[in-house]
Amino acid sequence: MKLGTPRWWYVRSGGPAPLTRALLTPISWLWAASTARRIAKAIPTEVGAPVICVGNVTMGGAGKTPIVRELLLTLNRRGVEAHGLSRGYGGKLKGPVRVDPTRHTAAEVGDEPLMLAQDFPMWVARDRAAGAIAASAAGAGAIVMDDGHQNPSVRKALSLVVVDGETRGGEWPFGDGRVFPAGPMREPLKVGLARADAVIVLLPVDMPQPDFDLLVEFGDMPVLVARLEPAAPVPEGPQVGFAGVGKPWKVEKALTAAGCQLVDFAPFPDHGAYDEATLKMLADRAKAYDAGLVTTEKDWIRLPPAWRARVTPWPVRARFDDEAALEELLGKAGL
Repeated sequence: MKLGTPRWWYVRSGGPAPLTRALLTPISWLWAASTARRIAKAIPTEVGAPVICVGNVTMGGAGKTPIVRELLLTLNRRGVEAHGLSRGYGGKLKGPVRVDPTRHTAAEVGDEPLMLAQDFPMWVARDRAAGAIAASAAGAGAIVMDDGHQNPSVRKALSLVVVDGETRGGEWPFGDGRVFPAGPMREPLKVGLARADAVIVLLPVDMPQPDFDLLVEFGDMPVLVARLEPAAPVPEGPQVGFAGVGKPWKVEKALTAAGCQLVDFAPFPDHGAYDEATLKMLADRAKAYDAGLVTTEKDWIRLPPAWRARVTPWPVRARFDDEAALEELLGKAGL
């Protein structure tokens, strides 16, 4: 059974569950040491095309996939045939395989690759180097790798770290800095940033500027600001929302900020499958409120086909504040 993301991970100091944190801390030391050892020993593979890695230093919920979509779109506008590459988390196919949205399911290739494959060439591969080589052989002029900052198997032309810029209400993207499972970090912040070329701070659409204290964390690194904006209006009338993403509470906030009349909201674990009993429970809840059902594109793509007509997907897109800065960054990477 998949577990949801602990919200106490994202409390900067003095958060709840101090005993749990303390008990998990020795495991986090082992996790960090194992990651550092694996990265230090690796010899990255040249795959035949420039690779842009869109990763993060936390366990999830930073907003990598919308950034991947925007980069693929930007590269295609520049005349570069860009392909996406993903591990295919949640899918059973090991790959390398090019995702066919008319044939594959989320259970086979993962929800994010299937979602992106509606618009772009997408590959899934557990062996990321093999997947990148396959994409290059198929004509990719550039490869945008969704996740992989801690995967050293591929030579990267550009490494971008996405950071959730939501710091209101006591939330902090790095928690108290502890590594998984004692906190949200995949590795210590300074260690992860040292391998990055730039940071992308992703803000909610209703947050005017990034927190200055957050920007200080990045020192002299280039920082680009992007905003997660609605790509379509929210559905009209009362709605029961649900989401199985890294930080489902962010979806609830975003729907409310966009003007959705939410009467209830149900969080689920990231990438989790929706069984018939769960969907019937959500439908019954909506019926009790005389409401519709709304969810994210990523969740909608995981629904059984018979349920998709009963649920409204609400799409969002990442928009960069300074598109010229993004173009300059891509240019320096030879793209």
